[in-house]
Amino acid sequence: MLVYNSQTHKKEELRPIEEGKIRMYVCGPTVYDQIHIGNARTFLSFDVIRRYLTYKGYQVTFAQNLTDVDDKIINRANEEGRTAAEVAEEFSDAFIEQMHRFGILDPDIRPRATREIETMQDMISRLIERGYAYPAANGDVYFSVRADKSYGVLSGRDLDQLRAGERVEVVDEKRDPFDFALWKAAKPGEPSWPSPWGDGRPGWHTECCAMIHRHLGTPIDIHGGGQDLIFPHHENETAQAMCAWDAPLAHTWMHTGMLRVNGEKMSKSLGNFFTLKEILDKYPADAVRLLMLQTHYRSALDFQTDQLEGAVGTLERLSTCVENLRWAAKVAPQDGELTECDRAFGAAIEAARDEFVAQMDDDFNTSGGLAAIFSLVTSANKYLSEAAGTIATAPTLRAADMIVELANVLGIDLAAGSADELPAGLVDLAREQAGFAGDDVQQAADALIEARQKARAEKDWARADAIRDGICALGLVLEDTAAGARLRMGD
Repeated sequence: MLVYNSQTHKKEELRPIEEGKIRMYVCGPTVYDQIHIGNARTFLSFDVIRRYLTYKGYQVTFAQNLTDVDDKIINRANEEGRTAAEVAEEFSDAFIEQMHRFGILDPDIRPRATREIETMQDMISRLIERGYAYPAANGDVYFSVRADKSYGVLSGRDLDQLRAGERVEVVDEKRDPFDFALWKAAKPGEPSWPSPWGDGRPGWHTECCAMIHRHLGTPIDIHGGGQDLIFPHHENETAQAMCAWDAPLAHTWMHTGMLRVNGEKMSKSLGNFFTLKEILDKYPADAVRLLMLQTHYRSALDFQTDQLEGAVGTLERLSTCVENLRWAAKVAPQDGELTECDRAFGAAIEAARDEFVAQMDDDFNTSGGLAAIFSLVTSANKYLSEAAGTIATAPTLRAADMIVELANVLGIDLAAGSADELPAGLVDLAREQAGFAGDDVQQAADALIEARQKARAEKDWARADAIRDGICALGLVLEDTAAGARLRMGD
């Protein structure tokens, strides 16, 4: 399996530190507002990467933090007359809720900055003892960037070139303008904790490094986040790890590309800024996933809002194919000797899985993986049409299961069959119109289909129409397939 390493700028063979196991960390949100779709794209990408690694048999330990103390949280709290803790709690809950709606798996470990203060203080003390950090007179503690001879190893940035080409904030307490705060002295009205250097709170770059070391150990296999975090955030993280524990923070660094909306940078002033909640309130989560996964995670994603309706239709195509396959297998005659058509379809199923794995093994190429799934859908539809009355149960069910399996690796849920979706009202309708005596919803559907076909054959149009109208009143569609008629929920 090849994985692109942002530090080396090339694809490398994935070699876990511990055989069969992957320790993985992805930077979480600062919880001061609803997350936007750019954040969501990053979290989706690493959710799929985690799912695929698990699919390949790795034991994955996945950690993601919540930054619940930060200037943005404090500013919002002051504006709204609330405490920072109240703001952080509201939007921590909101973030977790939206991740669940979006089909993102919960992390195995979800540390919160405010609950890890002692962990961060221990790391800061270690950096001071080793000469890589210093307390300032005002109670701040800074990391001494120049003391780390490997600084810039991740981003490739050169400090002297940065000084010449960029504006650098000058703070009197710093020994060097590039030094960054590990601990910030308390200010009136801000949350703070006692420390050896006075009351204060951690700097943003401090928390991830300390929490990774505590919960996962260093180095870890994979550290991920958005492309915008490479410098200075991730550069500062790995610098602290090297200086505190003489080990890199991660073997492989992975970063997602930026997101634009309708060809422009997402901005509230342009009216193209969308939160994930706003999108999920209008469109199915699986359709949004489908649209985003058509672009490789490292590439810039142009999120075209007018393409979401098309993604809904594509999702319906996948679901309908699975339903048709399962329906065809249900009504197919008992399998005899497989025909050449059956064997060719069986080969197409295995070829699709092999292609899916090959694409995903190449740096988690979800667009190629989706193409493999769609290829199988095309083969399945062709088989159902050409085999018609000679459909074999085994390859048909195998194809349905394979489409569901591969889609599930991408976090797209096609597992629910049409029988589970049919309303209980079908039983009453079948009792009224078809003389049905049972309680099973699917059996009631079968009885109604048979009764309508019989009425049409006998040219009893009134009865046939009454059955059709009753079916439509329940929000169902009577659909003719190559394997016969079936009922499904309408759009």
